[in-house]
Amino acid sequence: MPVTALADPAATPPSPCPRPTSLSDLFWSFTWLALQGFGGVLAVAQRELVEKKGWLTRDAFVEDWAVAQILPGPNVVNLCLMMGDRYFGLRGALVALAGILAFPLLLVLVLAAAFAGIADLPAAQGALRGMGAVAAGLITATGLKLISALRSNTMGAVVCYALSATTFIAIALLRLRLAWVLLLVGALACTWAYRQLGSARALHRRP
Repeated sequence: MPVTALADPAATPPSPCPRPTSLSDLFWSFTWLALQGFGGVLAVAQRELVEKKGWLTRDAFVEDWAVAQILPGPNVVNLCLMMGDRYFGLRGALVALAGILAFPLLLVLVLAAAFAGIADLPAAQGALRGMGAVAAGLITATGLKLISALRSNTMGAVVCYALSATTFIAIALLRLRLAWVLLLVGALACTWAYRQLGSARALHRRP
């Protein structure tokens, strides 16, 4: 009688992340994401794509968002194009783009027409300032939530924290231009990451 061996949980490959089931799922998911993005899409994108749908891990979201930030154009548009292309190719990229822009564009046009008549009222201006404070809080909270992903970064946690602090000081305190910060600090980060990856490959090949 054959003996059935118990499966080793450590040897079981991890299950892949869920993915959009169809183009319509992709469209409505990004539409819902965009309609929630009042004051800052970063917080909503992280919650919807990582925590609710699980299409991205936290580390993968940080990496994709970093690429989306350094590309020209709005960050969330770049992210939706990347994800749509990843799952369904060019069709997916166009459908995701339509989802992120179509209904929000109609909503913005309606709100702009309605707001035109009350834009000069003190109450309306105070409401905008209040929403600005809420947006800053959302972005800060999301940044703190994602900072744990830096611990497993190939550059090392200490280097990641140092680069983050350098970027914050350069932009928020010294008021340096974003392009120069990306060129200098970004080049330094890429060089160090390349060095670390090369060291890891050499160590892996060593018998």
